Amino acid sequence: MAGAPPKAAPPERERGLRAERVSRPAGGRLVVDGVSLAPRPGETVGLLGPNGSGKSTLLRLLSGVLAPSSGVVVLDGRPLARTPRRAAARRVAVVEQHAEARTELTVRDVVALGRIPHRRAWTPASAADAAAVAAALEATGLAGLADRSWQTLSGGERQRAQIARALAQEPGELLLDEPTNHLDIQYQLDLMELVVGLPVTTVIAMHDLNLAAMYCDRLLVLRGGRAVAGGTPGEVLTPALIGEVYGVRAEVDEGPGHPVVRFLRRTPAPPRSPDGPLPPGGPRDAAPPERPPSANTDGPDEPQPTTPWGGIRP
Repeated sequence: MAGAPPKAAPPERERGLRAERVSRPAGGRLVVDGVSLAPRPGETVGLLGPNGSGKSTLLRLLSGVLAPSSGVVVLDGRPLARTPRRAAARRVAVVEQHAEARTELTVRDVVALGRIPHRRAWTPASAADAAAVAAALEATGLAGLADRSWQTLSGGERQRAQIARALAQEPGELLLDEPTNHLDIQYQLDLMELVVGLPVTTVIAMHDLNLAAMYCDRLLVLRGGRAVAGGTPGEVLTPALIGEVYGVRAEVDEGPGHPVVRFLRRTPAPPRSPDGPLPPGGPRDAAPPERPPSANTDGPDEPQPTTPWGGIRP
């Protein structure tokens, strides 16, 4: 008897992970309100918005951790809620803001957790699992730290280890929740270079507008749970939108292939000189106050030592 024919691949327009007008309440209000998002295969989409705008909740809806109260999250044309959990875990990897290990694990152990969706319970790791872990460690520059304790890693190294774990899943979609928070600038850039170089579709929640402009193909801006703008960084990041969403003044210039945002002070900056801030009461080069005449009235005033403004005579 012939076996069942193989299941046809979904049409191109239905492939991948997308959200269709999803909503989710919390605390008596909608924290995500009718938001749609359809990343194109292989692109990096940045989620922007102030704290409380719904970025993290939208990521949890996309990952299946939360279920929408209305709307639907779809994976390859099929509602995510109807997709077997193991199959969804193989396709969608998540990197949370804060990852902790309660037990003593090595970096290799942490990365190997990404292989759990590919194994049956209680089965040992296979050669394919070991190869995937090794490839993920190499791709994230952690091969030399594989036997180090997770607890001894720096913040940037921990973030890379979590991305390596996600890579070991061999996903098609990668969801990251503010992965550059609390990292030095060097590690922020290193991490973003790593993420955008991965052969996956990426959705990443971010706070830094300039990092988003540098590394994201498209942006979706949320405010109060609703999508207020979407498009390329050049289309989205305008002074008007930044003022509306974040309540700050900014100028946006054209950088090398992406816009550059420059924030403006709320009040005018005080005048400065090369030697530092000017003293209160007048400019540094103002004429000194007129000196009273010397007590010696029989001749010209005795020359007096000059001092810098506010200085002390020797």
